[in-house]
Amino acid sequence: MTGAESTEGVRLQKVLANAGVASRRVAENLIVEGRVRVNGNIVTELGSRIDPEKDLVDVDGTAVQLDQSKRYVMLNKPTGVVSSMKDDRGRPDLRRFTKEWPERLYNVGRLDAETSGLLVLTNDGELAHVLAHPSFGVTKVYIAKVDGRVTPQTIQRLLRGVDLEDGPISADKARLLSSSTEGGGSLVELTLHSGRNRIVRRMMAEVGHPVVELVRRQFGPLHLGTLPAGRARELTKVERGALLTLSRQAAGQQED
Repeated sequence: MTGAESTEGVRLQKVLANAGVASRRVAENLIVEGRVRVNGNIVTELGSRIDPEKDLVDVDGTAVQLDQSKRYVMLNKPTGVVSSMKDDRGRPDLRRFTKEWPERLYNVGRLDAETSGLLVLTNDGELAHVLAHPSFGVTKVYIAKVDGRVTPQTIQRLLRGVDLEDGPISADKARLLSSSTEGGGSLVELTLHSGRNRIVRRMMAEVGHPVVELVRRQFGPLHLGTLPAGRARELTKVERGALLTLSRQAAGQQED
C-alpha cells in the first residue's frame, strides 16, 4: 500500500464507494472510526491511497470485492443435469444456466446428476480452490430423503463414522428431520466437508437407508433459500463478502 502523502493509487474512500460498500461520505466515516483495514492493517487517514488490483481491503472484518472482473453465481441445479460446462456424452450440462454472463464461468465442485441444489459458478480460481478442497474444511449441508425408518442410533453411527471402500468417513453433523412409521421413508440432514464422490449416497446406503432424493441446501456461508430449481443468480454483496473473507482466511492459514 502506498502512503498517505503519495499521489499514486486511488483514495481509499473512493475505492470503497466504487465497490458499493457505502457512499464516499459514509466510507470516510468508516475509515476515521478505524473499521477499515488494508492488507490486515487498520487505516484511519482519509488521504490514504491504495492499489485496487493488489491491495486487500476489509470493513468490519468482512472482505470487500475490488476486482470487478470476478463473477460469483449461485445455481439451484435441477436433477438430470451433469456438473460440467460441456458433457462429452451429450447430456444436459451447465451451459444453459450461464448464458446471461459474458465471463467464462466454471462450477466449484460437483453434484451428481440425480442430486439437486446449491452449486457455485465462478471465474475466481483461487476462491474455487478453497471452496472445493476438503483440507480447508468448507462444509456442505444436504437434505436426504431415504428409504426406511431412520433411528437415533443410525444418526449416532453416521457421526461416529462408517467404513467405505475408499476409507472411513463421518458426518460433521447429522440430525433426523422426520421418520415415518408407515413406510414413507425418512428425512435426514447431513453436514460434511468431504469432497468425495457421491459421499452422502454411499454413507446412507452403508447404514441401510438408500437415498431416494438428495438436495444440497448450503455451501459454506451460502444458503439456497427460495431460489427455484433451474434458476441462477449473482451472489449478493453480503454473500460475496462472506466467500471472499473465507478465501482470504484460508490463504492466511496456508502462509502460517
